[in-house]
Amino acid sequence: MSSTAEHTDVLVIGSGFGGAIAAYHLAAGGAKVTVLERGPWLKSADFEHDYKLGSSYTRAFDFVVGDGMSILGGNCVGGGSVVYFAAMPRAPRFVFDRQGSIGRRMWPGAVSRDTLDPWYDRVEESLSVAKQDWNDVSYAGGLWAAACNHAGRTANPLAVAIDNTKCVNCNWMMAGCRFEAKQSLLVNYLPAALAHGAEIRPLHEVQHISRTSDGDYRVHYNVIHDEDYRLQAGSGVIEAKIVVMAAGAGATPVILQRSEAHLGTMPRAVGRYFSGNGERLNTAIIDEKRAAELFGLDRGDGLAYAANQIGKGPTVASWDKLDGSLPEYSRYSLEQLYFPPGLGTILAQVPDAAGPTWFGREKKEILKKWTSWLTIFSMIEDDNEGVFGPPPATGNAHRISQQMLGRGNLRYDPTKNTLGAWAASDAEVKEILEKDGLAKVMPWTNDLVGAYTVHPLSSCRMGDDPLTSALDDRNELRDHPGIFVTDGSAVPGALTVNPAMTIAALAERAVPGIVQAAQRKGISVTYGAPAPDGSRSGRKKVLPLLPTLTRT
Repeated sequence: MSSTAEHTDVLVIGSGFGGAIAAYHLAAGGAKVTVLERGPWLKSADFEHDYKLGSSYTRAFDFVVGDGMSILGGNCVGGGSVVYFAAMPRAPRFVFDRQGSIGRRMWPGAVSRDTLDPWYDRVEESLSVAKQDWNDVSYAGGLWAAACNHAGRTANPLAVAIDNTKCVNCNWMMAGCRFEAKQSLLVNYLPAALAHGAEIRPLHEVQHISRTSDGDYRVHYNVIHDEDYRLQAGSGVIEAKIVVMAAGAGATPVILQRSEAHLGTMPRAVGRYFSGNGERLNTAIIDEKRAAELFGLDRGDGLAYAANQIGKGPTVASWDKLDGSLPEYSRYSLEQLYFPPGLGTILAQVPDAAGPTWFGREKKEILKKWTSWLTIFSMIEDDNEGVFGPPPATGNAHRISQQMLGRGNLRYDPTKNTLGAWAASDAEVKEILEKDGLAKVMPWTNDLVGAYTVHPLSSCRMGDDPLTSALDDRNELRDHPGIFVTDGSAVPGALTVNPAMTIAALAERAVPGIVQAAQRKGISVTYGAPAPDGSRSGRKKVLPLLPTLTRT
């Protein structure tokens, strides 16, 4: 390494689930860890209860519009965990045997539901994940459960990372939780990493990676202006022996694409096989009178529901179609979801409209009833259709506005399989909610803005086949030893459920291999830290698995 450059043992790019988990374990094991985060560092008191331009949510989100697919993700210290709805289900068993578009198992042979369960346990312990009971669900969740039951379907309360003793049901958790009820990484892994000496630098956007003369890495970054993300306030370079990439599935492949000129050829799968987790939304406009008649509901003011804005994010899901005996592309989950005013009211469409579905007189009429809306979130099995084109000059997208909005290089053309799965899930939602006149339902179709996702996956996925996966089964970038990818990019395909739990479990699973790679580079680091709060039961469960995650 050069004598004048800044040095660290491990450089972590991004501070969401993939970055924070790696940073904590490596710092706790004795490594010098530096975390570069593109977004600002917002504390709980900074989270504002409004959706005005320039408030905390526009600072904490990154909305990138691609060709056929838009990505809404976190852009702050804590990443997606700050703005997610804390739903933490485990992926169904059949997911790990999916073949997808390549006609053979996508996941590495070493990863299955059985082999991942101990790592899921670790995450549950660290984030205090617990299944809610029916007393915890929101009005919207209860209505969705009642509608499912009325239509002959089942519904289940979700497992969530929420401390219900602190939750005030304000339904602002998508803008960050002021009450620290939501178990974002700001209240567990990241404080624990800091306590062990890790350094976190906000507003540092990594541009590319190059090599030093002795085979280590140089990470090149720009410092972003704290109010206008289009402006640059400086730049720099840090040298590291190990690099952990966790910038998110919309940014990690872009950084690697831009690094190819410096590092050499990237695996073919870098920037390919992107999945939006098969996501789609339907908005139902509930008939309050029919809801009262069908379900006997009454809030005491003559209204049965009218509570779209009260509660928290998803609390109830229907998993009837998560059946491994069904053919691929016919399996999906249906989850009640609160999508806040702003994007939600803009993108919702008018059922049975005679005129335009997006705007106009009929749209104004349904907006008057927005408290009686019920939003259902579908997660199907898509075909990993997304491909990233040439990277922009800087960053992960061409920044359009001062904050939040960019134009990206992702192209997504849904296949017949994906379109069919969306149509089936749409039909199921319509059948459930329109039964006996309960509601009128309209999907957020792709006609105007294309598909969209809040859970981007798979753009640098792991696998056994070098032709169709960028990472090996330990999350190391093929042909680039010492670079690991631990964010949603590594997940091979759509999960049919919320992916945070699986991303976190895979990150936990990757750490022993990262520690071993660091040791081989001469870093004095060990593996074996407890959960961030000191709990050790999860550690005991994974110790027998370590020999399969390290290599001699």
